[in-house]
Amino acid sequence: MIKGLISPILTPFNNDLTLNQRLYNEFAKKSLDNGCSGLAPFGTTGEALSVGNRERMNALEGLVKSGINPEVLIPGTGLCNIPDTVMITQHAMDLGCYGVMMLPPFYYKDMDESGLFNYYEEVIQRINRTNLKIYLYHIPQVAGVGLSIDLVSRLKSKYPAIIEGIKDSSGVWKNTEALLGIKDLVVYPGAELPVIEAIKLGAPGCISATANINSKDIGDVINFCHSGNWEEAEKLHVKVKKVRLLFQEYAPIPAQKGILAMMTGDALWNNLRPPFKSLDSNKIEILASILRNDFDFKF
Repeated sequence: MIKGLISPILTPFNNDLTLNQRLYNEFAKKSLDNGCSGLAPFGTTGEALSVGNRERMNALEGLVKSGINPEVLIPGTGLCNIPDTVMITQHAMDLGCYGVMMLPPFYYKDMDESGLFNYYEEVIQRINRTNLKIYLYHIPQVAGVGLSIDLVSRLKSKYPAIIEGIKDSSGVWKNTEALLGIKDLVVYPGAELPVIEAIKLGAPGCISATANINSKDIGDVINFCHSGNWEEAEKLHVKVKKVRLLFQEYAPIPAQKGILAMMTGDALWNNLRPPFKSLDSNKIEILASILRNDFDFKF
């Protein structure tokens, strides 16, 4: 497993909304140098469902060609249809990525769980890669389709070497706690808020959107936990939680991109693909002021 903080990195776009590979590579390297142990390209925070399959594959190739070790990458590959999910997952595994993060098919609602199981089974059989590692992605409040404890247990039992873990972005601690009780399942909370309690129950870290902005502090909390320095972890965690909750008061993806544009001086970070819209400049200024004055952010 990748132990520590994993960032679902933001995706930079040019003014014509094409993907900016240079900026993507630079940001990925900076994230890894500043507290992140791994990266999850094309998660929710990376506007994954606004990025085409070929774009995703080209971008992953660009990261690896720039010198990033593919073994720190867990890209999102879950789509609604089997052929495309198989194609981009095969590409990621052939590129040497550690694993993939896979949503359930999310368009059709109220499907029987056996149908969801059949989807993953069909995908696994068609991918046909001996190095395949899947991290299930549970984010029902966004996807509209979730993964129950029973379904996750059944998938782990049937494919113990392939279904390695799950990212639980439900925000429901009882769900995360139950997942941590599944034997040999690697569980990453989808935020830093419960990370200390999760690590105490065996989690290796977390996959957090605010790693894009606050990677050093979040990474330090996790490292303190793994070194047994729980007092320092708890102390720093107070600040980390406040930063996370602050961003949750805004539209998180536009807010993070706006702050990143200020931090780096590169206005391209303000670009989002519709239907997302950039955050109003006044709101960004207010957020930046709070980060500087209350949390000692330097930019």
